[in-house]
Amino acid sequence: MPSTFGIVDLFAGPGGLGEGFASIVEGGHAPFRIGISIEKEASAHRTLTLRAFLREYRARHDALPEQFIDFHAGLVPEPDWSVVDAEAWRLAIDEARALELGTEAAATAIDGAIVKLKDKYADTILIGGPPCQAYSLVGRARAKGKVGYVPEKDGRHYLFREYIRVLDRLRPAAFVMENVKGMLSSTVESRLVFEMLMEDLSSLGTGHGHHYELRAIRLADGKASLQEAVQSSDFIVRAENFGVPQRRHRVIIVGIRSDLASRAAGAEIAVSRMKRTVGDTLGTMPALRSGISRGWDNATTWRHEVVDAAKLLADIYTVQDGGSLREAFASAAKRMKEEAPVRRAASCMPEGYGISNDELLRWLDRPELRAIAQHETRGHMASDLGRYLFAAVFGAVRGYSPKAADFPLALSPDHRNWHSGAFNDRFRVQLADEASTTVTSHISKDGHYFIHPDPIQCRSLTVREAARLQTFPDDYLFLGNRTQQYVQVGNAVPPFLARQIAKLVLSALTS
Repeated sequence: MPSTFGIVDLFAGPGGLGEGFASIVEGGHAPFRIGISIEKEASAHRTLTLRAFLREYRARHDALPEQFIDFHAGLVPEPDWSVVDAEAWRLAIDEARALELGTEAAATAIDGAIVKLKDKYADTILIGGPPCQAYSLVGRARAKGKVGYVPEKDGRHYLFREYIRVLDRLRPAAFVMENVKGMLSSTVESRLVFEMLMEDLSSLGTGHGHHYELRAIRLADGKASLQEAVQSSDFIVRAENFGVPQRRHRVIIVGIRSDLASRAAGAEIAVSRMKRTVGDTLGTMPALRSGISRGWDNATTWRHEVVDAAKLLADIYTVQDGGSLREAFASAAKRMKEEAPVRRAASCMPEGYGISNDELLRWLDRPELRAIAQHETRGHMASDLGRYLFAAVFGAVRGYSPKAADFPLALSPDHRNWHSGAFNDRFRVQLADEASTTVTSHISKDGHYFIHPDPIQCRSLTVREAARLQTFPDDYLFLGNRTQQYVQVGNAVPPFLARQIAKLVLSALTS
């Protein structure tokens, strides 16, 4: 009988890493079953619980519940899932726990789950990534601005120790730990956090049981394998090399228990060598206009604003720049008069949805659905619409996102530091012919770093578009308000990448 591994998922967020593991089915058998997942943030925990319910429901009925399809399409309020399927809901709330790692309540719940998992499954897997804010370069820069901030007292630096406590108690066949690149250079008490982590992981089990052999994911000739790391940077995984339409670089450490490590030596999986782009991933989504956040917002007012901005820009640029930008802005003005979208939200299914042969699109498209959910734009200040338009046209013509110095004076924000270099990347367009930049939780703020590449839409990305760049399937519904949804998407592990890591771990444990 095929092996089944029980999963413990710590710091789960909305469940991107767990989704990748749980999605694998080989010969009708699911080799990974999530036993417990822990997330303290309330909206992310709701998302996690709903996904756990849908997974259990599908396992029992081989389909999504009709009530969810209607809820997903916005046709009905959220149902009482316990009425839809009481047993699936009971299992879901037992799996997804709203707990804070490092507390006594969380430790008690996890230790109880470990006992159950060891009774139920022959072996287990531990996955997850401690919160990255204290490790990340951006997080550390912000922390320096806080009065009285002392890195040594920032508990987030030490949350990886709770991961190690669980690892020591669980003794799984393998573990996967994910974090931001910034942890490689983060220091506490003049010591590299990464060195402390590696010491703890390497010493686990020494002298009284099996230890863990630490492996980096190596990519060569279209195949991924687990190899010993020569230097810390070997642990960096570049998501775009695994068919993810996003330049997301993360530290991923895979540990294999020493009694199983010999199996992992020859383990490898084929990885798609096709480079996915923003255009590939978002190109079929219904076109939307942005909103106007201050003042009267309707399609006519919005069209006047963006057409006037396009005409102004066409007048600013002359033949001195080769005419390319001038022509592009004039073309954008003409297109906006004829083609500009009038809706701020769209749920209609795109033409050709669910019939692509591309592996990523087959993963994203879910033909059971009746609508595209969470594809709704937010409003932008009228003064920013011209900047969004400029960035999108500039990116299409020049092949890169404009810096602050590239913006004409007529579009310069009324900020004395605009030309200081501090706001060099204040407005960043995602280029249609490339993978996106890293989708982060900052997308919840203003969207300036995530401008849609189509000039006539003149807006930032919707929650669903950000989720697609993160490779969440279209039936993955994020609960909470829109800001919370953006944060969940930005903080997650891309499930399409997680799925490939899970395949590699499975190969390492069963080959």
